[in-house]
Amino acid sequence: MNRHLNSLGDEKKNRIFFVLILLAGVFARVYQFGIVPGDINQDEAFAGYEAYSILKYGMDTAGYNYPVYLTAWGSGMNALESYLMIPFIALFGLKVWVIRLPQVIAAILSLPAVYSLVRRLVDRKAALLSMLMLAICPWHIILSRWGLESNLTPAFLLFGLLFFVKGLEKPVYLVLSAFMYGLSLYCYATYWIYTPFIILLQYVYCFAKKKLKFNRYVVISAVVLAVMAAPLMLFLAINFGWIDEIRTPFFSIPKMLYMRSGELSLDEKAKKLELLKYIFVYQTDRTIWNSPTKYGLFYYISMPFALVGLGYCISRITRAVRTKAFCPELLLLVQLVVSLPQCLLIKANATKINIFFIPIVILAALGIYALEKITFRRFAAVIAAIYCVLFVGFERYYFTDYVRESDAHFSRGLEQAFDYADSRGEHVYFEEGTFYPKILFYAKTPVERFRETVVYEYYPAAYLTAYGFDKYSMWADPYHPEDNAAYVLSVGSDAGILEQSGFSKKQFGRYWVFTKEN
Repeated sequence: MNRHLNSLGDEKKNRIFFVLILLAGVFARVYQFGIVPGDINQDEAFAGYEAYSILKYGMDTAGYNYPVYLTAWGSGMNALESYLMIPFIALFGLKVWVIRLPQVIAAILSLPAVYSLVRRLVDRKAALLSMLMLAICPWHIILSRWGLESNLTPAFLLFGLLFFVKGLEKPVYLVLSAFMYGLSLYCYATYWIYTPFIILLQYVYCFAKKKLKFNRYVVISAVVLAVMAAPLMLFLAINFGWIDEIRTPFFSIPKMLYMRSGELSLDEKAKKLELLKYIFVYQTDRTIWNSPTKYGLFYYISMPFALVGLGYCISRITRAVRTKAFCPELLLLVQLVVSLPQCLLIKANATKINIFFIPIVILAALGIYALEKITFRRFAAVIAAIYCVLFVGFERYYFTDYVRESDAHFSRGLEQAFDYADSRGEHVYFEEGTFYPKILFYAKTPVERFRETVVYEYYPAAYLTAYGFDKYSMWADPYHPEDNAAYVLSVGSDAGILEQSGFSKKQFGRYWVFTKEN
């Protein structure tokens, strides 16, 4: 009787902790959502405009109807996030907070997904620790609050693994697993090489250990994955020149202006290892939009715990090998092991190797979990409390100093500056270096109008830079300002010619707008 009551008490405490962790994670991701960071990054602006264009006109900026991969900058952009934006844009319009919704929803769903996964792999305590570590993780909080399309990858790989593990209990979930892994292919092209091997190894291991049986759900899963991967296989065939591009009214498989396959190589290994050291030792890739300088990607105390967690998993695997038992922790490590070549094939940053980070967060939690077993009973609670203190410090930093540090990258004030300039000038000029997708996003220029008027610096090119389109241009002639035009410049720019010519100045965040009263 007492044992039963204790069990009920533990269950109630678990539910309370689960809810508290979830609420903390949600708060960290939605407080001032759409305002911090602000205004917008060029990649999310392009993804947002492409979603708007496909919704309203049925085509992207390159003229492809419902493409499986966006041409965007010339060398392409992953399409899933843009398609996920479309329902929200249809409901609320093309706004910064709207296009960020897919990312924040995926990030929030990742919290209970991590709990559910680790509970099945280990137990409830490890699951709560893992959920807590992800809920307060600086990298994951930053990722969730803006819409970089490749940052959807960790969530969909997590969902794929979770449903695969659930499929070991109820095979119908294998179909959902295949669907999530299929969607992950549309998150980030870099992982097209690795995802099939991750899935294959999971299936081989579970078949070998008799945790899976060949049944109709395995067959359906294979078909689902094959159907979802087929457009991307055709995309590769087209872009390697084996077949012509495919254009239909209902979908398109485009040929890129430039194929980025050359980014994968074994050259400059020393430089690549140096970048990895910064990411995994110093916990920064030296880009403010990916990693906070003050607290690190996972907090600076986390990597030793992750190493302990790795050792814990290896010891469990070793014991399972000796006893010929099934080791669920191995499924967690498959993603890490398969993806290791990525570290030597690319010049890493926190986005390009984001496949590693949720497993690392879970390993850090397992390290704390394992250390409690060999130290003292409340060790995990003490460490969790320390992390909560760090989390409070990070949140304070994120909404104060981080805002100022990231202002330039997200062009704070550009939207208000654009609106003011657009209402005052027959033509609007921006200083060189302003990313044209941001202007395209705010202007909501019809895609056909954009395509008819856009002037690129070089075409074709691996990275398209537009001088202008419609009534918007880069300011190429600073010596002869036009009286009926408006000029948008960064605060601190040399604007002497405008002031001498009688233009008045108004400031919006990091930007000045110069106009002349008629």
